Amino acid sequence: MAWSGPDSGAPLGVPLVDLLDRVLGAGVVVSGDLVLAIAEVPLVRISLHALLASVSESVPAPWNDGGPL
Repeated sequence: MAWSGPDSGAPLGVPLVDLLDRVLGAGVVVSGDLVLAIAEVPLVRISLHALLASVSESVPAPWNDGGPL
């Protein structure tokens, strides 16, 4: 069955600026795994776990020397 678009009663999308405001205000965790395999034999596995959040005076950065980079 071919996709015919959103339902007439479906909510409209969230504007990007509102989405970024919510993400930076509350923070978000991004997590995922990438597995490279040949003939169904896994050779390399890469795991990614990242926390995205804003830093302010009330919630300072955890690094004293300018950060990990």
